[in-house]
Amino acid sequence: MRQRVLTTERLVLRQWQPSDLAVFAKMNADPEVMKYFPKLLTPTLSDAIAHKCQQLIEDNGWGFWAVCLKESDAFIGMVGLNEAHADMPFAPSVEIGWRLHKDYWEQGYATEAARASLRFAFEELELDEVVAFTAVVNTHSQLIMQRISMSNTQDNFDHPMLDPSHPLAEHVLYKITQQEWQEAINS
Repeated sequence: MRQRVLTTERLVLRQWQPSDLAVFAKMNADPEVMKYFPKLLTPTLSDAIAHKCQQLIEDNGWGFWAVCLKESDAFIGMVGLNEAHADMPFAPSVEIGWRLHKDYWEQGYATEAARASLRFAFEELELDEVVAFTAVVNTHSQLIMQRISMSNTQDNFDHPMLDPSHPLAEHVLYKITQQEWQEAINS
């Protein structure tokens, strides 16, 4: 399948490149970036995730894209779509997600890239809905979900890969349907 590159006013969502790996590993080892994830990642595990993202884009034409600034081609993180893990209570479904280097937080980049990803999900993949989830305590990601017109389903769940007693176990589930997305972009 043809690999898609998405562009926005300030960003390019593209296939992963070897030069992205060091910055991605640094992000994944940063306690602030990984605050709402169960653990920091070793460089080896970080590289494995990047390679998996790369392979899924190669196989499907889409996935968690590497995000870079249009003006400088600087890699700033990943944003995109992924098939939700089969163990998730809402599977099968396609999720939207993001992880940016902290130097690029609070500048609207995650929202901008997420909107491009939703456009792709609904216009190119013709999906009926897209979901997003995060730990209940991750209010920053929930704000991005709200900014891209997703709604809290009020159907919280314990992440199946975490022990129920883990402080990050309880997750919120957001979603947006194709119709809701159409209404949001036309309003």
